[in-house]
Amino acid sequence: MITETNCTPTLECPALPRVTLNQAVIDLLESIALQESALSHILCAESRKMKTAMAMKEVDLCKLLEVNDSATNMVHAVANLELVLKDKLEFVSNNLYYPSTENTTTAQ
Repeated sequence: MITETNCTPTLECPALPRVTLNQAVIDLLESIALQESALSHILCAESRKMKTAMAMKEVDLCKLLEVNDSATNMVHAVANLELVLKDKLEFVSNNLYYPSTENTTTAQ
């Protein structure tokens, strides 16, 4: 196990744990799932914000349009992050994941 790093003397770099390829793939897929969950929470919060703004009696059209623009910007940002996650998933599936040939049954 290599314990040295190429960090500058002023920085303390943590030692990275050694993991198997299978565990690395699982970790990557889990990180994608967690990021997807976080993005869904963000979209849900935007929805609640829009519903709350529309239910307010004292809000004028200009303020509603500002809230709508904010929500639109957030949806676009989430859509861009979804593309990054899609690329990450495609990288894992095309380069790191090799299905096991053990314990597979064939229909006869």
